Amino acid sequence: MNDLDWVPEGIDTTVPSVARTYDYLLGGAHNLAVDRAMGDQMLQVLPGARDLVRLNRSFLRRAVTHLAERGVRQFLDIGSGIPTVGNVHEIAQEVAPDCRVVYVDKDPVAVAHSRLLLADDENTAAVQADLREPDDVLSRPEVTGLLDFDEPVALLLLLVVHFVRPEEEPGKLLAKYRDRLAPGSFMVISHATADDRAETMRRAADTVRESRSKDNLVYRTRAEVTALFDGYELVEPGVVGHALWRPGGAGDIADRAEDNTQVWAGVGRKPDRESGREPVAGAR
Repeated sequence: MNDLDWVPEGIDTTVPSVARTYDYLLGGAHNLAVDRAMGDQMLQVLPGARDLVRLNRSFLRRAVTHLAERGVRQFLDIGSGIPTVGNVHEIAQEVAPDCRVVYVDKDPVAVAHSRLLLADDENTAAVQADLREPDDVLSRPEVTGLLDFDEPVALLLLLVVHFVRPEEEPGKLLAKYRDRLAPGSFMVISHATADDRAETMRRAADTVRESRSKDNLVYRTRAEVTALFDGYELVEPGVVGHALWRPGGAGDIADRAEDNTQVWAGVGRKPDRESGREPVAGAR
């Protein structure tokens, strides 16, 4: 598109954004030429990339519906991206209209459009902040004003933790969020892996790095993703391919079997203090 009025002031339009590229792969309209170029390069090395992001949205829908149906009324979606069809608040509020949702993303385009979308919904908010700074995220007035951390909260981390580098210690980082969550809270993760098609996924990561994007993919094994749920009890079926987490029909499954397990996904519940049960950690 030639009209860039929707781009917030100060955005470097020569550097691609992961959030905008994701929007492009989903068929959205809020992306730039550099984002589409990175998306097209990704499709060349990973032809199933569109299916992968579609399956991720399907997993999001199933996980949020599952949690809302079990009484969760608060959702903190970090790395939420650019608004598209089937956002968390739409899914959750379809189950229970009083659900409250805070979207967090470091991309200013994603946050600007989220705020436009949510302007008339007092049970939602959007914050520009970085997953890597939990003290900042959890102290924002939009977060503390809408979410009660003495009650269960669903922490959603879809396709975002794989941008956290090993030296940034993702386990310790996520533990800071976990420690602020009340018993009965949940964490939802989807995370790209190179357990299969290692060379293809290496080329996909190279595509992101060579694009001058500020984010680089860090793949983790199934065991490593499972370990991120330290302090949680895994909800059945545990950490599995994102298409295989409680699929509801053929539309939740890709035609190529390998696309169904190219992203590990899981849902964990923070145990009740009085349950006496040990949190689940480690590979299943």
